[in-house]
Amino acid sequence: MQNILEVRDLGRSYVNFRLEHISFSIAGGTIMGLVGENGAGKSTTIRGILGLIRRECGEVLFCGEPLNTDSVAMKEQIGVVFDSLCFSPELTVEKAGKICRSIYSNWDEAYFQELLQQFSLLPKQKVKELSRGMSMKLSLVLAFAHHPKLLILDEPTSGLDPVVRDDLLDLFLEFVQDEEHAILISTHITSDLEKVADYVTFLHAGKLLLSKPKDELLWQYGILRCGEALFQKLKSPEVLAWRKKDYSYDVLVPDREAILRKYPEAVIDQVTMDEILLLYVKGVQGK
Repeated sequence: MQNILEVRDLGRSYVNFRLEHISFSIAGGTIMGLVGENGAGKSTTIRGILGLIRRECGEVLFCGEPLNTDSVAMKEQIGVVFDSLCFSPELTVEKAGKICRSIYSNWDEAYFQELLQQFSLLPKQKVKELSRGMSMKLSLVLAFAHHPKLLILDEPTSGLDPVVRDDLLDLFLEFVQDEEHAILISTHITSDLEKVADYVTFLHAGKLLLSKPKDELLWQYGILRCGEALFQKLKSPEVLAWRKKDYSYDVLVPDREAILRKYPEAVIDQVTMDEILLLYVKGVQGK
């Protein structure tokens, strides 16, 4: 299966922040979730991929070729949605579509109209009259309507109600079904990723914590709830991150079954993405 997107050793420095050695790949037919707290580097990573900021190191490949954002052919194959709509407030929904139709040679007007109806967007409504949720829906419709090979989405479900979010997640799954398309999605709503993502990349303070299959994280990782005695027995490879409570420890472990075999008395819960992120961010990494 061909990699649609490859990010290799991406880096960029600012006065108070550094994005360091970010590497991951997204194969056709898959959805990659990009997760991290505010300021972790998610948006910087996306902007670095798209060439919207200068990369100090690293490279980005699109379908095996260096991603050139000056290439019209490559631009046509990438759909991008940021957390705000980049159109004049006075434009109507249908005029925003006309602008995109003039830009993209593979624009599908029938599909655009179909999506407007699906997401209850009125063609004559002005951009300034749209709520945040409706603006995000319009951004997604415009991205889908030119049939890109890769979608890059920055907080696409933010501000949407659960019903509309569920519709979008179904649309994402449909988009990658033929294994010739891929999605990179940055979001704070990790429950959405638990539904649709195939892989998850965690960022923290500009660094890559991990990039793994979602199922491995949710079914193999676990949280060990233990006291001082068991915590002291744990070896370094058995501890990814930990946090001390008043009388116990929460320990993120990479293999629940292996820990239970070695320590039959252990109490280990299945983990959520939120719990993984919290332990990495608020806890101590390693031992």
